[in-house]
Amino acid sequence: MDALSDVLRVAHLTGGVFLHADFSAPWCMAARIAPEHCAPVLGPASSLILYHYVAEGELRIRVDGEDGEEFVLGVGDVVLLPRNDLHLVGSDLTLPPVPGSETIQPQRDSGLFTIHHGGGGKRTRMICGYLGHDSAEENPVISTLPPLLKLDAEQGGAAEWIRSTFQFAAEEVAAGSPGSETVLAKLSELLFVEAVRRYAQALPLGQTGWLAGLRDPYVARALALLHHDITRAWNVDDLSREVGLSRSALADRFTGLIGMPPMHYIASWRMQVATQKLRTTSASLAQVADSVGYGSEAAFSRAFKKTFGTAPATWRRSNR
Repeated sequence: MDALSDVLRVAHLTGGVFLHADFSAPWCMAARIAPEHCAPVLGPASSLILYHYVAEGELRIRVDGEDGEEFVLGVGDVVLLPRNDLHLVGSDLTLPPVPGSETIQPQRDSGLFTIHHGGGGKRTRMICGYLGHDSAEENPVISTLPPLLKLDAEQGGAAEWIRSTFQFAAEEVAAGSPGSETVLAKLSELLFVEAVRRYAQALPLGQTGWLAGLRDPYVARALALLHHDITRAWNVDDLSREVGLSRSALADRFTGLIGMPPMHYIASWRMQVATQKLRTTSASLAQVADSVGYGSEAAFSRAFKKTFGTAPATWRRSNR
């Protein structure tokens, strides 16, 4: 089992394009899209991941806050905001920002939203989109990503594939071609996975967190085993034996990188999988309990209530 794919699967990523933006200097916009604004296309989602692709021109971007790093983006560059943080984007970020909600207009023909904004100077065009997902705070990958991820067009390889594909999609959107929205929806999901992989590969030595754990052979093996067989009655002795490390050594490595002992991790992960099944399937409580490794519905209900403060049936009614 690919543990990263498993974590992203449970996040229930759903992608879709929401706007084509055309700016002219000088301009500055404060952007943050609420999940309910995307519901007509996306359906219900508790959280959003935003992306911006620069099709023409240049812009500056910074996550709002005193410590936010300012990035300059050119043609072919892509940025993702994994937790939908409020951010400033524009030709000059010292200008008073215009709320993004005041500039968005629906497009009559294709159904895509559009932005036309600025002072009439140098032009910048972007394709902006989103991924919906079910859980930002609880997901071990999304919760530990930085506020902004940047992919450079100059990096070659996969970045070149992303650039050329987005360029094709941008042309499709500009032409109003049928199917453009579907193309970009799928592309946005692939883009997020690629950005996460690149971020994990570039993590410095000594970094901690779930993605850093994938670079440690023993912790990565433990994660793979736990995700591969979530229903197994795991204990530290069995896990350490299969990983090939002593119990204490594995516990130290795992806790140091992931932030919790292995058995706490599998208990937490079972609850995340359970909430995904309760939200998205019609499985009975007994079936959900069995699918996440609990021998009885009663045991599952006790563990669920201890974690979330409410019974699974009540939680399901409130979160469907």
